[in-house]
Amino acid sequence: MILYQYIGLFIGIIGIIVTFLRFKDGKMTFNMLLVWSAIWVLISIFSIYPNITSILASITGIGRGLDLILIIGLIGCYYFVFKIYNLIENIEEEITHLTREIALDRGESGDEKSDIPPAKNTSK
Repeated sequence: MILYQYIGLFIGIIGIIVTFLRFKDGKMTFNMLLVWSAIWVLISIFSIYPNITSILASITGIGRGLDLILIIGLIGCYYFVFKIYNLIENIEEEITHLTREIALDRGESGDEKSDIPPAKNTSK
């Protein structure tokens, strides 16, 4: 085996271990566990048997194995960016909703003072 094959296999194994630890700690859903496990396993397989990418590329009609990996990686990156964007949008909606609820609660109770101290004016 060539050096990059050892490095790829090492990264794949570490990735699988970290993925399972994050799932065990409850920081990852089962679906994401499956996605990331598949990614790390494919990285390990492609590192050990790099000719598989050429075979898959010829089946799909793409010129070279590396081109196939880059295209799949780019599509995967777009998917994860889209997923993160949706997550951020949901969090913004929740923050807006909570802010409105807090403002309404403070307005109904007539409580003018806040638990948060006012910002200090540093301008002179």
